[in-house]
Amino acid sequence: MDKDNKHHGSRTIRLPRWFLRKHKGADPFQLSVISDGGEENDDYMDGVADGSSEMDPCISTNELRVFIGTWNVAGRSPVGSLAVDLDEWLNLKDAADIYVLGFQEIVPLKAKTVIGAEDPREATNWNLLIGKTLNNKYGCPWLTPLMNPITAENNRNDGIPNSERQPSISGQTTTPMRGQQSKYKLMATKKMVGVFISVWMRGELLEKYNIAGVKVCSVACGIMGYLGNKGSVSVSMSIDGTSFCFIAAHLASGEKKGDEGRRNHQVSEIFRRTYFPRLPEDGDNLLPLTILGHDRIFWFGDLNYRLYLEDNMARHFIRQEDWTALQKFDQLQRELDDGGVFQGWKEGNIEFAPTYKYSSSNCNRYSGAIPSRAGEKQRTPAWCDRILWYGKGVRQLSYFRSESKFSDHRPVSALFCTRIEVVKSGNPRFPAIPTTFLPRTPSKNHGQERATREVPSTLLSLIVRDVEVSPTYMQACISSR
Repeated sequence: MDKDNKHHGSRTIRLPRWFLRKHKGADPFQLSVISDGGEENDDYMDGVADGSSEMDPCISTNELRVFIGTWNVAGRSPVGSLAVDLDEWLNLKDAADIYVLGFQEIVPLKAKTVIGAEDPREATNWNLLIGKTLNNKYGCPWLTPLMNPITAENNRNDGIPNSERQPSISGQTTTPMRGQQSKYKLMATKKMVGVFISVWMRGELLEKYNIAGVKVCSVACGIMGYLGNKGSVSVSMSIDGTSFCFIAAHLASGEKKGDEGRRNHQVSEIFRRTYFPRLPEDGDNLLPLTILGHDRIFWFGDLNYRLYLEDNMARHFIRQEDWTALQKFDQLQRELDDGGVFQGWKEGNIEFAPTYKYSSSNCNRYSGAIPSRAGEKQRTPAWCDRILWYGKGVRQLSYFRSESKFSDHRPVSALFCTRIEVVKSGNPRFPAIPTTFLPRTPSKNHGQERATREVPSTLLSLIVRDVEVSPTYMQACISSR
């Protein structure tokens, strides 16, 4: 929506200067050093102009609606009555093509759960409730057993060892079947202690598009920098010619001065350590290895950024519902504006109350009001639960919080319209490299330059082998030369 980024505008990455650097040791983590000041909708259209579809008759563009949601459930198990809250959170009256849900603290963060072996039961219970909510809305039967999602690092649906397969309701595992009746299919799921991600897709999209390279990765960066009480779980997947990365994260808590530095460090660690290795079954698909290698990236979760503001002043702005004034003191907003670890990323305009911390379940009062109740934690309200995105061809349609009182956080969601490149039927998905694509010495010959620029995006990642850069970005570099 047009108003989403009226405060800080768009920070879209441009790479021509980086691409022309002579040194080959470029760090992909530094891709965000160059930015422009374009508007969000211009950036959305740039995703089409910079893509190869304008130059390659074999490729067209389609649009998908992607729902991103995040919810810290405070260690509580899902209950049947929660279906009503899920229905509101998922906004099923305005259904999406893909639902990507990130949870934090689906188990209590105690020594037993942090250090002990992973227990898949809570994740399974959440997936069952999500699937039932999505599919019952459309009168579709909830089929059992579940289709096999990706559940462990670097495994595909057809290659998950029996020991690592997530059991379905009936305790058996199945192979995804085309033509099943359920509206949405579970494509990928991953749990690390309390951090959990669940990705669902409309069943008909499996028939319409080539879904490839579905992989998961977890990064633990909590206690001592390596325990899973904090960190991220990520999903990588490609839909025809466009790659997606979804990162659900839970960052360090705390509102003392300097705590934001711990969060920034964990973000850097997640960037550095998230990796989707190539597998033999990937074949000729040049799939992304790192977060920034993807075309469309969504980062969401309990990011725990707080307010640079005294508690009484924060509560004053909240009573006035002056979200614009309150955002001036938001730590994450400062990171976005000042070019910190999230430089180049975008977030829609926040037009809802802070989502943390509420006094208790079934309560609409922020914790720690003065005078506070005995034993109640004193916490300044803050927008801890956030949704960011990165990459062209993405337009946010809505950004809101839901009012479930299930935990001390309120769930947050965003709906996006995103463009994807689609290889037209009857054309090879990975055509042979044309001779005009071979490296050339600089020339002013217009015909030679035009031949170099007409490169399918599926081949662009061949240009640079020492840095993981998405095809969309490389196309932008070539087109601007």
